[in-house]
Amino acid sequence: MKQLALGVRLRADAVFESFWAGPNSEIVATLRSPSSVPLWLWGGSGSGKTHLLQAVCAAAGEAAAAEVAVTEAAATEAGVPNAGLQADGPPAAYFPLAGPRALPPEALAGFERTRVLCVDDVDAVAGDSAWERALFRLFNEASELHTRLIFAAAAPPRQTDWRLEDWKSRAAACVVYQLRELDDDGRIEALRLRAAQRGLQLPYETSEYLLKRMPRDMRSLFEILDRLDEASLVAQRRLTIPFIRDALEKHVRTKS
Repeated sequence: MKQLALGVRLRADAVFESFWAGPNSEIVATLRSPSSVPLWLWGGSGSGKTHLLQAVCAAAGEAAAAEVAVTEAAATEAGVPNAGLQADGPPAAYFPLAGPRALPPEALAGFERTRVLCVDDVDAVAGDSAWERALFRLFNEASELHTRLIFAAAAPPRQTDWRLEDWKSRAAACVVYQLRELDDDGRIEALRLRAAQRGLQLPYETSEYLLKRMPRDMRSLFEILDRLDEASLVAQRRLTIPFIRDALEKHVRTKS
């Protein structure tokens, strides 16, 4: 399930297998386990909130497809016609509240019927009464339907400036997890894992070289890795320190 009703495309690399958990292993384990308890993830920019929300959606889509396949196989074995057999309702949806798409609060209607609903950047609508009422309704209806709700924000719910008290109390009822920042060893392992997912070999010393000379937030490091991946494909070269040094120097020259 890579294309959602909102026209939001999940990143192909946003899966649990490409996320280096480090100090956040408990959070990842919780997200991977089935539960209808509403969760609230918070952390700074680049901490991996969006990656994890999309990973939850990807996993839910795969699980639903596997359920359908098993049901179809059982129906075939029993001689029961199963043409067009589908799982009930969409398995998951990813709903971002920040960014260029200016969706109205009414756009949330109906998403409470998904098995899993991940709402990203929910704090972006704090103080907007219409959006807070929509979130309040969503929370109540999803609870009745046992839909799993996962919110992500830059701060915990009690430290967000909500206007609607009813929604404020619902948000505070979520189980709250803070995504911890990776240390340098964790950043290196995250880089190497992301490279391995792309079929690249990134030696430890090469990762150290990048970390010492580039911005240290994971978003910037992953963007640099993307550029180096493209450069290595063009040049048919491995990601050695000399190659990376030359590629980065060329990138700086083209920008100046």
